[in-house]
Amino acid sequence: MMQIRIYYEDTDCGGIVYHTNYLKYCERARSEAFFKAKITPLQDNIGFVVKEMQIHFHHPAKLGDLLEVQTQILEQKSASVNLLQTIYLANPKIPTKIFSATITLVCMDSQSQKITRIPLWAQEVFNTLQ
Repeated sequence: MMQIRIYYEDTDCGGIVYHTNYLKYCERARSEAFFKAKITPLQDNIGFVVKEMQIHFHHPAKLGDLLEVQTQILEQKSASVNLLQTIYLANPKIPTKIFSATITLVCMDSQSQKITRIPLWAQEVFNTLQ
């Protein structure tokens, strides 16, 4: 889980979060899972790219809101992982779902640009999301 405060730079002229920023917040949360494990999401030319994404906008977030990004692993295969990322308004009394995305990531060798098996170090990070 990761928290994000909404600043003026995140919003449109009406103070509503610009839609593409939710994708950035999800990416940050995925990267943060690796940083918490004291590694980077790209090691020895091995990293992850988004292959597929299905997104849903449930409720608008606004300037000043504090959001919580939750990441859950749905399925892990030899070279890909399916995640559910959900963004909530960080209000302990009423958890309001703001955004959700199902995301398929594939493991890729950045030099050869070929899909490869998920290495153990990455599998361990993904296992912490279950």
